[in-house]
Formats: sequence, structure tokens, C-alpha cells
Amino acid sequence: MSRTVLYYFAPQSPWAYLGHARLADLVARSRREVAVLPVDYGRIFPQSGGLPLAKRAPQRQAYRLLELKRFAEHLDVALNVQPKHFPVDADPAARLITAVAQHDGMAAAMQLAGAVLAACWREERDIANDATLGELLEECDLPLERLIESRGAETQARYDAHTQAAIDAGVFGAPTYVIDGELFWGQDRLDFVARKLGMV
Repeated sequence: MSRTVLYYFAPQSPWAYLGHARLADLVARSRREVAVLPVDYGRIFPQSGGLPLAKRAPQRQAYRLLELKRFAEHLDVALNVQPKHFPVDADPAARLITAVAQHDGMAAAMQLAGAVLAACWREERDIANDATLGELLEECDLPLERLIESRGAETQARYDAHTQAAIDAGVFGAPTYVIDGELFWGQDRLDFVARKLGMV
């Protein structure tokens, strides 16, 4: 078995937020590695039959809110189901996480991803705002120059490559965890991830 869990997600995904800490715990306890791979679902959805939230039927939108509330209560995770800054352009945060992964390693990227997700879904902060992203870097003890590097062509190329890799792997939703080529879609599949990692 590969020692690496591929973690495809979007920084504005409430489902990634609900699963992030549990994934981090699973990876640590199983002594596996994690590849932190934020991707652009704006590119993935058209190729996989998915729709952005605003274009989904009202029934689906309403049920999504119900399920978010249910899971947040079940997991005892603080979550605003309709946060102030949502919908939000997640590309700046995704590129920043990508830059941190490149320069500071996956553990740092995992920490920053958790901070970004919490900023959106728990703290009512605007993750598209440079000032917010700078604050999150400081809170994670990461260099502020990562914000400048995140705007560069190399980081964009990495972000694009992650997205294409997700498409090639058959990813269609967030979060998706891939282990040895096997896909697990959704934070509610983390029990299966645990089994795959030999933790159950």
C-alpha cells in the first residue's frame, strides 16, 4: 500500500472543513503521508456532470443546509451553514496552500488548509481577501512572502496540474481522498478511509 493519501479538496468546501481534522488525525495515527492538493472544481464540474451550488435545484440547496447542520451537530464541530463570506472565490487561498506545500512542506500546507477552512466556515472571515490570507499565514507561523509567491506562474501551473490530476483520477466532488488509486468521496467516507489504512 502507498504511504500517501491524496487529498483533493476546495478551500471553500464545508464538507472538506467537516472532515479536515479527522483526516489529519487518521494520517498521523496511521503514520502515512498526505499530499495536500487544492483543486479547481470550476474545471472539474463541467467534465463530471456536477453543478455549482447556485445552479442546483432549490430542493438540493435546501437539503444541503439540512445535512450541514446535521453533520456539524453530529461531529460537534462549530459551523455557520450560511457564512457571511460565501460564495467566495477560493482560487487565492488554493494557490496559497499550493505555494506553502511547495516551499514549506505538506504538514504546513495541511495546517494552513485547516486554518483557511475554519476561517470561512467557523470564523466568518473572507478567504478571498489578501489581508485575511496574510493573517492566516502569520497565525500558522508561515512566511508572508508566500502570498506573493502564490500569485506567480509556477504556483498557478502547480494548481492547474493538481486539477488535471484530479480529473484524470476521476474526482468529481470535494473532498476526495485517494489511496492506491481507490477514491473515497466525502467526509462521511472517512470510516472507509480508516479501514483502507488498516486503522479498523
